[in-house]
Amino acid sequence: MIVLDAIERDFTVGDEVVHALDQVSLELAAGDYVSVMGPSGSGKSTLLNVLGLLDRPNSGSYRLEGVETTTLNEEKRAALRREHIGFVFQAFHLVPRLTAADNVALPMLLGGIAPKERERRVAEVLESLGLSDRARHRPDQLSGGQRQRVAIARAIVMRPALLLADEPTGNLDQHSGGEVIDLIEELNAGGITLVVVTHDQAIGQRATRRIRMVDGRVDSDTRHART
Repeated sequence: MIVLDAIERDFTVGDEVVHALDQVSLELAAGDYVSVMGPSGSGKSTLLNVLGLLDRPNSGSYRLEGVETTTLNEEKRAALRREHIGFVFQAFHLVPRLTAADNVALPMLLGGIAPKERERRVAEVLESLGLSDRARHRPDQLSGGQRQRVAIARAIVMRPALLLADEPTGNLDQHSGGEVIDLIEELNAGGITLVVVTHDQAIGQRATRRIRMVDGRVDSDTRHART
């Protein structure tokens, strides 16, 4: 599903060049459950941004579903991202003035999905996440856990093959965070490829594949039985 080959991503900070990703090569199969861990500044979020087509590497190859992404223009990258990738962030990134239902509908609106189909899919995904009674609530009327579930609903409403989660429990209490992890693990069990960036060792160790980043490189890549 995903093949990274010798990916490099550099940033210039003042007079210094920072190698955020240094010769990163990875292959992820459909249905993988991957955690990406490592110290701050190790390249975890940069790797996630490259995987999500939010950032373009300086060099190397990234093939997603057989498509070489590094040579695509921005319009084609956006279309590939919209069709194949869902994102869940620590800060939720919900539109404050929109209801939960309208936030979930946004990707479909941008994707040109017809209104009746949007309405059907929104109702379906909100029900599946236990949010039907919160459909008309704005984000400020929801708890942190509910806001993250709305964000997950928005991430999966286009039925992506890949779900990228960047510290998805970082703004949640332990109980709400546990519910969110259980939810995205259920999505993975249903076939979605799941990549979670986390500083939380307990969350990272739930993944069946664990990648540790150090100084922009893959320091270790291990597989484990599902617990």
